[in-house]
Amino acid sequence: MVTLKDIAQKVNRSVTTVSRALAECDDVSKETIRVVKQAAEEMGYVPNSIAQKLQKQSTDTIGVVAPVSSKGYAEPFFCELLSGIGEQASRFGYDLLVAYVHDHDELDVYRKLVAERKVDGFILSRMMVDDVRPQYLSSINFPFTAFGRIEGDLDHPYVEEDGEYAMDLIADHLISRGHTRIGCISPPLSVLYAKVRLQGLTQGLEKRGLQLDSNLVYLGAFDQEDGYYGADKLLDQQNPPTAIVAFNDLIAFGAINAGKDHGLRIGSDLAVTGFDDIPMAAMYRPPLTTIHQPIKEIGQMVTSSLIDIIHEKFNRTGQDNPLDATYQPSHKQRQLLLRPNLIIRASS
Repeated sequence: MVTLKDIAQKVNRSVTTVSRALAECDDVSKETIRVVKQAAEEMGYVPNSIAQKLQKQSTDTIGVVAPVSSKGYAEPFFCELLSGIGEQASRFGYDLLVAYVHDHDELDVYRKLVAERKVDGFILSRMMVDDVRPQYLSSINFPFTAFGRIEGDLDHPYVEEDGEYAMDLIADHLISRGHTRIGCISPPLSVLYAKVRLQGLTQGLEKRGLQLDSNLVYLGAFDQEDGYYGADKLLDQQNPPTAIVAFNDLIAFGAINAGKDHGLRIGSDLAVTGFDDIPMAAMYRPPLTTIHQPIKEIGQMVTSSLIDIIHEKFNRTGQDNPLDATYQPSHKQRQLLLRPNLIIRASS
């Protein structure tokens, strides 16, 4: 590989001068910059990006830790979110570092990535009740944004779909079709969105004169297998539900399959609704009624928010800005609560 020393020998300048010329420093003449750059191009010089990042105290990298669940990377929702994050990061010259851990050592991974200066900031997802990640990152003033509200502190930046409003839409939809025995299948309530959605469903039913029967609530589901098991338990009851509200689309797919195995016609004998509107939802049989989230676009939003925060941090500290000179802050709200839409299909 061609080094700075090789270029310096060719143009008869010092290594320091060559380095500063390539960086177009103000104290180097335009002629020297021209000569050095021409020589570097002719010799096929490739800059040492690692050394450059160390010099300017940035990594030009955004960190994402895969949500803790049984499926990790395989979740269609997470893949779609990651696509939006990756595209927006690339647009502004950032790399993306994705890590996967089990729940018992998740915070250790964040600490390790910070200590080793692997990333400039984090995008958090699947926020938890009493989540330690934002507490830790805030305590060391490390940039982050979240997909999901953060419990207890309104100062943190996030983008979130209004889960309570979404569940109100679903309650109205099912009751308007004559359902009075409505059950739900949810992740553990330690997952913040599950807690919010359960609260929204409860309130939505109560507003319309119904109570959510605690016997029709199954907790602990994340995916299709869990959804099948939970729906099977609910449908085996003496007075089973005629509608099941699943708190994500994968759970809903499992509930649909369980309903079929119980001999029920989905959409007439049993209504099933989901949440997320992943691409498979419209293609399922029957197609799934679900809450639409613009998952990829949300990934882009949280990435733009994080880049703004990183930009602000480097401006405050007086360090070299890791962003391209053409970058302009988005100046969007630090906290966005989006109103979702209900997509009605044959499953309800």
